[in-house]
Amino acid sequence: MPTGRAISIDDRVRALLEGESTLVLATAANDGTPVATPLFYYPDHELDLYWLSAPGSRHSRNLSARPRVAVAVFAPVSHWKEIRGVQMEGAADAVTDPATRAAILAQYRRRFALGPELDEAIEHSTMYVFRPEWWRYIDGLQRTESGVARPCPA
Repeated sequence: MPTGRAISIDDRVRALLEGESTLVLATAANDGTPVATPLFYYPDHELDLYWLSAPGSRHSRNLSARPRVAVAVFAPVSHWKEIRGVQMEGAADAVTDPATRAAILAQYRRRFALGPELDEAIEHSTMYVFRPEWWRYIDGLQRTESGVARPCPA
């Protein structure tokens, strides 16, 4: 798990990311076609978002070729005044460190109560991490705030 990085995330963004379970990952195909994929995620203490996917899935292939992605997380509601969500931009990549994968996987399994029936699928999945560099929080009361989560790469 990454440590020691300064991160400035609004408390509402943190509460939303910790309280919801599904993100929408936006990637781009080779020809520029946008691809949006809903995925269960686990947020770590620095609000990096982790998920499991088949390495051959369309979104996994897209982010392997183009790691700059966008993510949206929002609470399901029925009325526009209740909407709240966060849009984020950053980079995603595969988690290659076995110790990090094991630690995050233990939290992921707890968060989603994943039983042994998914062991084989998990074993063949790649764990990915999204590191937000920019975010915008929106709610139905017209409060919109943006922030830099961490410096963008040069």
